[in-house]
Amino acid sequence: MGKVIVTFRIMPKGIEVDLEELEERVRKEIGPERMEREPIAFGLVAIKATKLVEEESGELEREENKIRGIEGVGEVEIVEITRSI
Repeated sequence: MGKVIVTFRIMPKGIEVDLEELEERVRKEIGPERMEREPIAFGLVAIKATKLVEEESGELEREENKIRGIEGVGEVEIVEITRSI
């Protein structure tokens, strides 16, 4: 099997969540290759984390569930999936 490049949009529970701490927790939990911030509205900022994931059954769901389990995370969605070369 190959690998896919997945971008997750991670929404904090609210504007009071410290984004620096949340980014550090995400780094420790899933080890993304890239992270960036995306302003949403009214002071709310999402984190976009891009990670290389094995293309096998259930692997995307496992990574998504790891992110959901992080303190301070409100919502998680997959916004892009691309096959790696």
